[in-house]
Amino acid sequence: MPTTAPPRNRFERRRAETRQALVRAARQILAETGDTSASIQAIAERADVGFGSFYNHFESKTELFDAAVTDALEEFGQVIDERVEDIDDPAELVAAGFRLTARMADSHPELMRILRDRGLAHIHSDRGLAPRALRDLEIGIASGRFTCGNATTALSALGGTLLSLVALRLDRPDLDGDEAASDLAEMVLRMLGLAADDAHEVTRRPLPDLAR
Repeated sequence: MPTTAPPRNRFERRRAETRQALVRAARQILAETGDTSASIQAIAERADVGFGSFYNHFESKTELFDAAVTDALEEFGQVIDERVEDIDDPAELVAAGFRLTARMADSHPELMRILRDRGLAHIHSDRGLAPRALRDLEIGIASGRFTCGNATTALSALGGTLLSLVALRLDRPDLDGDEAASDLAEMVLRMLGLAADDAHEVTRRPLPDLAR
């Protein structure tokens, strides 16, 4: 789960644990059914907290489910960040993001189901992978690695393609996820301005291990 500043005392620690339990319960519901009509009582029971505790943290179920999506997106971004911290090439960073995401359908299925079902509305979010991808696109454009002129527009294309990859991996587990991710990443890099041979080579470089 994403981390924040540690609570300073027992009360704050218990409060933080209760909030996280509610967020975790909401994430499970989103991943399992996507049904946000569950009652507050049902959510509290799943979280193993008292009914009254809900309103100590959230004003409504909408606020809770929004927090659950944000929490999932931030965890997603952190997982990718930890694996690509030694990569400097903006093109390789884009490719690695696609390829690692495809593998996360197996290692982090809950995250991927939430991303598939809720990700479109968060392509330009200030949390999760979006700000990281925007940063890499801006660096790539500034350095001349990418020839597209607008990083925000490029992010729309990149994000939409990534969500399509997530849907493909979850809906067609029989397909070779690594191959599909590399092929889509190659297409995206060519769209961003890389030559065909360069895009192909970048998307076949050794990939950081998700298990580390």
